[in-house]
Amino acid sequence: MTATRCVLLAAALWSGPAPGAAQAERDSVAYVITPASRFEVKTGKAGLLGFAGHAHVVRARAWFGRIVYHPTSPGDSRVEVVVPVDSLEVVTPPDTAEVRKVTETMRSEVLHPERYPIITFVSTAVTPAGDALQVEGRLTIGGQTRDIAVVVRLQVAGDTLQATGRFSVKQSDFGIKPYRGGPAGTVRVADRVEFDVAAVAIRSTDH
Repeated sequence: MTATRCVLLAAALWSGPAPGAAQAERDSVAYVITPASRFEVKTGKAGLLGFAGHAHVVRARAWFGRIVYHPTSPGDSRVEVVVPVDSLEVVTPPDTAEVRKVTETMRSEVLHPERYPIITFVSTAVTPAGDALQVEGRLTIGGQTRDIAVVVRLQVAGDTLQATGRFSVKQSDFGIKPYRGGPAGTVRVADRVEFDVAAVAIRSTDH
């Protein structure tokens, strides 16, 4: 998937302010997620496409998104994220033929990028949670959409916003059959995987 197409898909998620929300929008700041960000799926030894004896980290080489932050009313903030499936690759253990095989299997046999080229997240509610925010939203993987909630910690300095969060999901909730392979099917995949997100975003000049 080209960067241009991903940007267009990200823009399509942006629905703009609700009617009558002009004043609230003037009090908000829009940030665009930068390449300095990190989006990872972490597994245990039996995690997503995990082969016996190894833990894996699956990382997105590119992802796009927008955060609209309301400093005086955080509950009005919004988040939209797009991750191209064909940007996902296994980064641990170090590059080997096995790791390349795992990456190819993940793309071609599990996530099917030709049919479902992107993973998306769109927030539906933001609630202050102590010194953090609880962000609820709709996560879409493989054409299946489910509601999730993630606690996000924010740091804002000048024109830069940093947001970190972690959550887990079950593959089966998204219609993904946990991988089984190896001799006699002895290599099995744990259903639950963990997402680890660290977004670095800069203030948008278009907002």
